[in-house]
Amino acid sequence: MLHYSLVFLVIAIIAGVLGFAGIAGAAAGIAKICFFVFLLIWVIALLAGRKAV
Repeated sequence: MLHYSLVFLVIAIIAGVLGFAGIAGAAAGIAKICFFVFLLIWVIALLAGRKAV
């Protein structure tokens, strides 16, 4: 998930530099969604892997 987030972030930056605002905005939105899904899965895995004391 984090890999896809970084890929879409790079696409958004390149599209923004080249002047494609619509594509840059869409890629940035997808990157943001992928990043938050990654964070959610990471927190769930962190809490699930914790041993009960």
